[in-house]
Amino acid sequence: MTLPQPDQPIPPPSAPALSLRGIAKRFGGTIAVDGISLDVPSGSFYGIVGPNGAGKTTMLSMATGLLRPDFGTAAVQGVDVWAHPPEAKRLMGILPDGVRLFDRLTGEQLVTYAGLLRGMDRAVVSSRVGELLEALDLTQDAGTLVVDYSAGMTKKIALASALIHAPRVLVLDEPFESVDPISAANIRDILDRYVASGGTVIVSSHVMDLVQRMCDHVAVVAAGRLLAAGTVDEVRAGASLEDRFVQLVGGRSKTEGLEWLRTF
Repeated sequence: MTLPQPDQPIPPPSAPALSLRGIAKRFGGTIAVDGISLDVPSGSFYGIVGPNGAGKTTMLSMATGLLRPDFGTAAVQGVDVWAHPPEAKRLMGILPDGVRLFDRLTGEQLVTYAGLLRGMDRAVVSSRVGELLEALDLTQDAGTLVVDYSAGMTKKIALASALIHAPRVLVLDEPFESVDPISAANIRDILDRYVASGGTVIVSSHVMDLVQRMCDHVAVVAAGRLLAAGTVDEVRAGASLEDRFVQLVGGRSKTEGLEWLRTF
């Protein structure tokens, strides 16, 4: 049996998939994330919801090693993201917001490159790339440059790149944005099977109905703060998730007036 190296942190067996403690970020005079603490259970399908500008993307960027926090800590499966970044990032597959890709590669080349960068065996990478492209309905476009992909195809090829190394935790920022309904259904099936096998999905979305149907846990974030977190049933408290979200966040605009809009 091969013993672990001393500098390789060993994840505790019962560690949360993601643990944030007092994580905070300021941009100039704006506090984007204001000391959020959150535990995402391993094996959960966890939704992060909030209005535009709530701090969701900033929070997830700090949690995954893409943006250094001003304060606080983030750990993936018990491994500190900023103290041991290579070890933590091996555990994660990330689909960030506004994803930037090597778009002068073909779709097949991009996913292959992602696997090889992870140190995977070339034969294993080749087999997985074919399966991923087929599952995401990209086989016919495997030889097309990513720069020529539609927004939905770009999102799918980025997801394939996040999945290639079979991570223990997937962090997906708006994974269904610009994706057609059939592809979205295929992606949901892939993610459902992944969670059923013990993986953890953390997904940020504005679509409350989607989160309510897909996720077993949810967190509501607004103005950089955590307003509620728990199972979907706990958070929605007998109402629909959308109604509960509006109650927690507030700020709904009045719809009176606009008489001119009804005078054609």
